[in-house]
Amino acid sequence: MAGNYYKVACTDCENEQIIFGKASSVVNCAVCGTTLATPTGGNAEFHGEVVETVERRDSTELEA
Repeated sequence: MAGNYYKVACTDCENEQIIFGKASSVVNCAVCGTTLATPTGGNAEFHGEVVETVERRDSTELEA
């Protein structure tokens, strides 16, 4: 599965949450319920501040 994960900060409560960049459903903040991302048919539209891109793990790291 190709895609990146992003750490997004909620604009209301500043909670940071990791979200898949191609989210296929609405993603709400786990703390206050504010919408953090909405699907667009491709890359999700983020409604919070993108703090960082989270590196994906290689399959070789999982074979330990």
